[in-house]
Amino acid sequence: MEREDNTVTALLMDIAGLLREFPQALEQRAAEIQATGKDPELVGKLMKGADAMRDSGNIYLSWAKHYADLSEGNSDASTEDDETEDFDV
Repeated sequence: MEREDNTVTALLMDIAGLLREFPQALEQRAAEIQATGKDPELVGKLMKGADAMRDSGNIYLSWAKHYADLSEGNSDASTEDDETEDFDV
């Protein structure tokens, strides 16, 4: 069972990292487009998208942590105890 626990935890950390990087990549792309002076509307959409992805990423990571805790036998896992700050997304 320990191998499965490690797999779940490792995947959770991978997902957290990608969800942290994705909004940053959108912001970077928005900055590149803005620097060229092209399509200010697209820049705004990408910035709003980065914020939305950051917010939704925190929600999904909170649930993922909850289920990861459950998979490790922590039957007391509660969504109230899950803190998205653990992931700093």
